Amino acid sequence: MRGAADSAYSPESNALCRELPADSARWWIMNERIAIDPRICHGKPIIRGTRVPVARVIGYLAGGMTIEDVQKDFDLAPEDVRAALEYAADLLNQERHDSLPV
Repeated sequence: MRGAADSAYSPESNALCRELPADSARWWIMNERIAIDPRICHGKPIIRGTRVPVARVIGYLAGGMTIEDVQKDFDLAPEDVRAALEYAADLLNQERHDSLPV
């Protein structure tokens, strides 16, 4: 399954990659594992080398699947699943959260 999207990936197409410091080891892992390309899955973040959306990985984990089950179902490495989780965490950390009026 890997390889189909590799040639279409470039760091320049990953907007978050450009915003984060290049020396961030955690982002380097995500940069190697997560791709954003408008030509693949409508520009949604995917596991690099696949057409598996990060949102699907997160959704399956949230639905109760184990990391091992997700790896088997999508033919992913453990680092791919961790990168998806880290990507989602970073997105949440970048957002502003306001409390609702009571």
